[in-house]
Amino acid sequence: MPKRVVIDPDTAILIASGALLPSEGYAILAPTLLRSQVLATLYARVRDGALSAEQGLAINAHFAKLKFRYLGDAVMRRRAWAIADRQGLRSTELAEYVALAQLQADALVTEDPDLAAAAEGEVPVVAPRTIATN
Repeated sequence: MPKRVVIDPDTAILIASGALLPSEGYAILAPTLLRSQVLATLYARVRDGALSAEQGLAINAHFAKLKFRYLGDAVMRRRAWAIADRQGLRSTELAEYVALAQLQADALVTEDPDLAAAAEGEVPVVAPRTIATN
């Protein structure tokens, strides 16, 4: 069972909303861009009618209080660039998650098919329920 995991925006939102409670002993890591991506994802869900504005803002407020370790140093950014270049990705966003998982974690937690595809052959990928107690 991996102990240091990198999470994606959807997993962060599951945790912040209370739908996913990570088991004790997991160190949760994320690239620094996670904060902006969570905000953008919540805003999009409100605009799409999946959440009310109050729900979106409440989840974002709870997310801001969570104790995740955010990383984004020069080594990770160079690795993300190399991954994106090697895979022919249009941006480095997905590659940042993969790079961080390569450098600091045991696995990448996601159910996003694009992120899972970018991680294929690079790092182990596990579903959010893998780290859950609930």
